[in-house]
Amino acid sequence: MPIGDFNPYPKEKQLFQRRTKPTQRQMGEISPSVDRELKDRSGYVCEVRKRCSGARATQRAHTKGRRTIPRKTAVDDLFHACVGCHIWMDETPEGIRFKRQVREIGGTTVYLQQNLNALGG
Repeated sequence: MPIGDFNPYPKEKQLFQRRTKPTQRQMGEISPSVDRELKDRSGYVCEVRKRCSGARATQRAHTKGRRTIPRKTAVDDLFHACVGCHIWMDETPEGIRFKRQVREIGGTTVYLQQNLNALGG
C-alpha cells in the first residue's frame, strides 16, 4: 500500500461535518437576551463603582475571562461598567482580585444583592 492511500478521516467527512461543540469565542460572546437582561438590571449605571460614583455604564465586563469561561456567558458572569471601572477590573491587581472574589461568592447577582443590603437599599 503506498503512503498516500492511508486515509482514516476522508476529506469528504472533513468538509461536510459540522462542529457540535461551541468554540471558546462563541462561549464568551454575549447573546442579545443576556445583554438586554444586564441592561435592565443595571439601568445603564455602573455596577462596579470602584473608580466612579455611578457613572453611565457603557461596557460589559466579564468576571471570568472570555477565553477561559467553561459555558455560554450568562448575566451572572457580567458587570455593566463604565470605562474606568472596566479598565480597573482588567488591568490592576486589585481589580483582578475583586473579580475572583465576586466569582467565589457566587457571581455578580449575589455580589449586587449583598452590596444593596449593606447600603440599606
